[in-house]
Amino acid sequence: MDHAPRIHGKGYAWLAELREQAAKCFAEAGFPTTRQEEWRHTSVAPIASSSFRLSRPGSNGITAGMLGNFIFGDTDCCNLVFVNGFYSADLSTPGALPKGVRAISLQAALREDPKKVERHLARYAPFKKNAFAALNTAHMMDGGFVYIPAETVLKKVIHLLFISTSEAQAAVSHPRNLIVVGDGSEVSVVESYIGPQGGAYFTNAVTEIAAGESSRVAHYKLQRESEQAYHIAALHITQEENANVSSHSISLGGSLTRNDIAGVLNGEGGELALHGLFLTKGRQHVDNYTSIDHARPRCSSREIYKGILDDQSSGVFTGRILVRPDAQKTNARQTNKNLLLSREALVNSTPQLEIFADDVKCTHGATVGRLSDEALFYLRSRGVGAEAARSLLTYAFASDIISTVNIKPLQCQLDLVLLARISRAEGAP
Repeated sequence: MDHAPRIHGKGYAWLAELREQAAKCFAEAGFPTTRQEEWRHTSVAPIASSSFRLSRPGSNGITAGMLGNFIFGDTDCCNLVFVNGFYSADLSTPGALPKGVRAISLQAALREDPKKVERHLARYAPFKKNAFAALNTAHMMDGGFVYIPAETVLKKVIHLLFISTSEAQAAVSHPRNLIVVGDGSEVSVVESYIGPQGGAYFTNAVTEIAAGESSRVAHYKLQRESEQAYHIAALHITQEENANVSSHSISLGGSLTRNDIAGVLNGEGGELALHGLFLTKGRQHVDNYTSIDHARPRCSSREIYKGILDDQSSGVFTGRILVRPDAQKTNARQTNKNLLLSREALVNSTPQLEIFADDVKCTHGATVGRLSDEALFYLRSRGVGAEAARSLLTYAFASDIISTVNIKPLQCQLDLVLLARISRAEGAP
């Protein structure tokens, strides 16, 4: 892989310096290995040993008519479309936005308001501690820039759709998203990642969210890339006093997928909810690594991640909750549940609590199991076929995660994808 950064945004010394720092960090650290505790269940050797060229702008034959199944036609949306990591004005439909609200490409934001970008870009994602975040920071070309001024309730959903295309030589894209939400404001943002089946490519994405005081942010990430692709993503959330943030991560595609999700409750009264669901088959591998930092008192966090694994696929869940000494009155709950549909499927679950305060309520738990024989017998005894019974129970296992999605068209899409995936798995010989 070519690691030499390409400097964009000429004339911005801070950006050039940022890229150079990140490139130096990656050169010193290199790709993570299984000898590192945070990566001991996930080998990135297939990525490190592959030759990816940096992606280039261009629609590559993608037309607006191809996007019907991936956008939300039944709701008011600002759709920003990126092909191989670069903004496509021809495919995007941003529509009208309230005064002061910005939903544009990161490159456009650099041209129009570089000081606002400088104030926030790379301030929350610690590239000095994350090799892939460093690689992204050194190479970032484009992505979504969302800015919601104070006391603004945005009813329109902002949808960032990233499309990877299959080419003769496998390419890597480094999408970079920056979401800044002012005090007392509300917004819903969806990130979608798609690509043609059979395509081999590498997506290395970073999203930073800064949630101001008393703001409400709903963030959704849906990954439906090729089952031969590699997908590494980092989401970093920093929220201030009384901010309420929810994050939903759905992983369906990718040969190797890693989701790093970190939240910092940096003001009293903050609330953070993390919801995750991953479905794997074949030899897919999905690794979810979450970290919640209770840095201030009287904050609450709720986390539930579920995995459904079939064939020879594998999954990882590592959830870390840190309660700092001054974070009294913390209320944190973490749950991980996994359903194995095959005797060859494997999952590793490691919930972690690090508590340095004495007046807290913190719980965690993890389960790994198979479909209940008693529940299957109950359905069969009432005339439900064996495959239908398994599908119903599998769907029920995942449905409470889908039900947390408050954007109805997105929830319907997820329902259809989940049902189709379960039906194919149950119908396989």
